[in-house]
Amino acid sequence: MALIDAKNIVKTYSTGGETFYALKGVSLQIESGEFVAIMGASGSGKSTFMNIIGCLDKPASGDYFLDGKNIVDTRLDKLSEVRNSKLGFVFQGFNLISRTSALENVELPMIYKGIPAKERTERAMEALKIVGLTGKEHNMPNQLSGGQQQRVAIARAIVNDAPVILADEPTGNLDTKTSYEVMDFFVNLNEKMKKTIVLVTHEDDIASYCKRIVRFKDGNIIKDSQNNPIKGGITPI
Repeated sequence: MALIDAKNIVKTYSTGGETFYALKGVSLQIESGEFVAIMGASGSGKSTFMNIIGCLDKPASGDYFLDGKNIVDTRLDKLSEVRNSKLGFVFQGFNLISRTSALENVELPMIYKGIPAKERTERAMEALKIVGLTGKEHNMPNQLSGGQQQRVAIARAIVNDAPVILADEPTGNLDTKTSYEVMDFFVNLNEKMKKTIVLVTHEDDIASYCKRIVRFKDGNIIKDSQNNPIKGGITPI
């Protein structure tokens, strides 16, 4: 059974009395342990698809199974629980709380799960160690470089041990060298920690780190191919 199984997903939006199809019956299966790049131009449907598999939105029709559970049948008030236990998110803009330390930013998902303070701190410290930020735990986001902020976001994404990491243009705000360093972390999370990673990007050099590349156009998947990826290695986990 696929970890992510989207079946005939249709997503529509109404604008000015007209119906716009953002997704036109998309089906995609992602197995546990895969590292998949989702690519396409603006308006191709890739971000809409990511929002649906991230349980941030629901389709107009079709079914979406995450770890065997049909999310379409899940009540809205339960979706946050699914997101917090099954998914870790990394965004282009880092989405860190500005007046909160790196450590406290990483602890945040565990607060929602009701994890005791001592355990939260221990697990957050370990997650920051994994991404190479030992000694930066008490730095505020504005005291960290862009690459360091994104590593805090990665630590936050893995701290609840979610099986799936969803990364939406995670290198979009970074220079080339830092982008490649961040991608090394994703490679190692996939290979050494066995995380399933789905990464949205429009950059071929970033997609080259992934094991599989799925291309969207006009609300459809137009190509789904295996890739011989670049290997990580500068950031041991």
